[in-house]
Amino acid sequence: MNKAILMGRLTADPEMRHTTTGKSVCTFRLAVNRRFVRQGEEQQADFFPIVAWEKTGEFCNNYFRKGQQVAIVGRIQTRTWDDPEGNKRYITEIVAEEAHFADSKNSSTTDNNNYNASNTQDTGGFYPVEDDELPF
Repeated sequence: MNKAILMGRLTADPEMRHTTTGKSVCTFRLAVNRRFVRQGEEQQADFFPIVAWEKTGEFCNNYFRKGQQVAIVGRIQTRTWDDPEGNKRYITEIVAEEAHFADSKNSSTTDNNNYNASNTQDTGGFYPVEDDELPF
């Protein structure tokens, strides 16, 4: 099984391109804070490249902006290619199958918090929870 679920903030606005066959593809980076912080150290984050195709990509390009907190559900994929100098290059990226808003309503810069995008009809049931709604 290959499933990745990430929630973090966009490091820049998404970028939309089209393949030679006309398929739309949107790319962006997601900064995901690590769960634990060692005492006396600053919060650490990991930066994941995200690739979203067609309708999911169009949704991300239209509604996601730099700094916005989002949730991505997808799969981990690796690719290799040769650069112009003949060196072998590798990348590991997340291919988004679902994209959701994850900002609280109070901190969002858009009124679209109730929308999400998915390649399937199931929305995945992801909705952000306010801190004061947690039972602990």
